[in-house]
Amino acid sequence: MFKSSRFPIYYKGHPRMFVKDKPIFWWALKWVHARFIIRELTSVPVAFYAIILILQIRALSLGPEAYANFTNWLKTPLSLSLHVISFLFVIYHSVTWFNLAPKAIVIRIGKNRIPGLVITGLNYVAWAIFSVAIAWLFLNLDNLM
Repeated sequence: MFKSSRFPIYYKGHPRMFVKDKPIFWWALKWVHARFIIRELTSVPVAFYAIILILQIRALSLGPEAYANFTNWLKTPLSLSLHVISFLFVIYHSVTWFNLAPKAIVIRIGKNRIPGLVITGLNYVAWAIFSVAIAWLFLNLDNLM
């Protein structure tokens, strides 16, 4: 019986496990891997926006004073800078997802596959339509009520 420094017991004829040492920042060595990791990390600002929305709903439920305190906090430089940074990351997240969509969604009509450019383009068109509609609602909110 032979004892290895990495594995406690090794029997003759038993295959050894191959363990390749990787540096902790292996993903930073290639831009393709770095872009993937950055895209995955953009889920943190998305979660930040979700938490802010939940906190806003909670402040609304606690009454006008709590909501006024919450909106005052949203006006602080720290909050504004966090929102700008998060917004940029969320835009990056959206753009990379729309560009990735043709690989995740395969649409066929009969035996013909819809080209990826069409799927990506339709995603951007839908994004623009919804953005314009939401902006119009917010800009005309006073007229609607």
